[in-house]
Amino acid sequence: MDIFDALTLIGGLSLFLFGMSLMGQALERRAGGQLRSLLEKLTTGKLAGLLTGLGVTAVIQSSSATTVMVVGFVNSGLMTLKQAINIIMGANIGTTVTAWLLSLAGIDSGNVFVKLLKPSSFTPALALLGIIFYLFCKSAKKKDTGMILLGFATLMYGMETMSGAVSGLGELPAFRQMFVMFKNPVLGVLAGAALTAVIQSSSASVGILQALAVTGQVSYGAAIPIIMGQNIGTCVTAMLSSVGANRNAKRAALVHLSFNVIGTAVWLTAFCLLRALLRPALLEEPASLLGIAAAHSVFNVLCTLLMLPLSGFLERLVKVLVPDARQPEVFEELDERLFATPSIALERCHAVTVDMAETAVSSLKDALASLGDNSPELAASIREREDKTDHYEDILGTYLVNLSARQISEADSREAAKLLKLIGDFERIADHAVNILESAEELQKKEIRFTDAATGELAVIFQAVSDILDLSLAGYLQNDLSAAAKVEPLEEVIDQLKEQLRTRHILRLQKGDCTIDAGFTWLDLLTDLERTADHCSNIAGCMIDAARDSMNLHQSLRETRNDSEAFQERYREYRRKYALA
Repeated sequence: MDIFDALTLIGGLSLFLFGMSLMGQALERRAGGQLRSLLEKLTTGKLAGLLTGLGVTAVIQSSSATTVMVVGFVNSGLMTLKQAINIIMGANIGTTVTAWLLSLAGIDSGNVFVKLLKPSSFTPALALLGIIFYLFCKSAKKKDTGMILLGFATLMYGMETMSGAVSGLGELPAFRQMFVMFKNPVLGVLAGAALTAVIQSSSASVGILQALAVTGQVSYGAAIPIIMGQNIGTCVTAMLSSVGANRNAKRAALVHLSFNVIGTAVWLTAFCLLRALLRPALLEEPASLLGIAAAHSVFNVLCTLLMLPLSGFLERLVKVLVPDARQPEVFEELDERLFATPSIALERCHAVTVDMAETAVSSLKDALASLGDNSPELAASIREREDKTDHYEDILGTYLVNLSARQISEADSREAAKLLKLIGDFERIADHAVNILESAEELQKKEIRFTDAATGELAVIFQAVSDILDLSLAGYLQNDLSAAAKVEPLEEVIDQLKEQLRTRHILRLQKGDCTIDAGFTWLDLLTDLERTADHCSNIAGCMIDAARDSMNLHQSLRETRNDSEAFQERYREYRRKYALA
């Protein structure tokens, strides 16, 4: 092997790692909805968690990414440690899919149909199809499909390049001696752990081992300990991601490490005993690509079978390693670790926005109630919820902007843009709740009372505003477009109610039935109520625009008002319902 072979090896390795990364990212974008549905089915059941981890890892082709995602979930309080343990076990099995794909390169037969299964036969066709999809299709899903095919073709081409570059190593005594040395199980485990820790992917390190196996110098006796060590090396990514996380997130990362260390220790002991007592001839035979993939899968399945009944022991172990502290656990609402899977990060943003929406609406309704019966506790609660929505707006805005800057699917990009629009309206609704509360406190402090007529008029507009809040919230929480469509005609009626109430107030002022001080508070209230309705209109309009794949809110509202017979019918219905006495 000369310097040119070494350069070819480096180039092949680079293409291999790049193709794996490219394919994993495109698979994640293409399967974003399926990933979300998988996580929605999460339960505390061992089998459900195991299958979830297996499925997610098989999709994104990286147990490291799955484990980092799990650490992020635990750090956000979205997942319990018990759930995390089962998913981590499933991820170890899911990561074996890549090795089976790579083992196709070892197919060797004179049969035409069998040769068609060899990647060198069908990879060029996949690359051609992928570049056609990527360059000439406008659909984002088809482009992602093209990227998956191109990533797979690049990965397989890199694999074949590495195999070709190292094929001459079989004749070198030093190379043969190196793998004789790795027959020492401890050295093999250390070598596998070190390689995987450097490239941070057990799938990639198994692929490199498969490439070296074409030399014929890698025996099963050397390959199996290396495979065992690779499972330990892949834990580095999760351990690094847990730095700065809360206690339970650190425990989740330690579960990954403990699971692999204990599993490796047990089965390495069994392997050594088997080799010493029975001396099977298989261990001296050259490992094939298919044999390495099978060994990788069998080892990970055996580790899971060993540790799945002991999940409770793992949980207690990591709690001893990371003991409870006196301070309460702090959860991070939005964890940047979830950027590894953008569709899941976006789902977490949606969950936080749901809490923000419910908080804003409840604070506004309580503010309306404070005008009739205010108390220090109620006032403190309203202000606390306004602070909470401010906090949500800050973290959601920053998180969504950073998420949008990454490579995400077109559908996820539209969803991120929708959330960025909505959070501003929810935050302003909570601001108006505090404004209404301050008006209630001013009335109480100055002992101002509205006339009976004014109180009756306020009750009408209060009911209208309460109803428009419910409609806009239902439109967002349940993606209910029929509820969203009812918001705009009600907003028109609230605008007219505001003008009617202003006019009636002026008439009372002229008759001397109302004071100037009461008038100032009255006008402030009407302004806050009308603007609250405006924000509800924005929320509903944004939901309708998103369903239409459009972001032109003003045009949509104009079309709704002018062209919809349903709009006019609802408008007349609301005018009758909220008519003033």
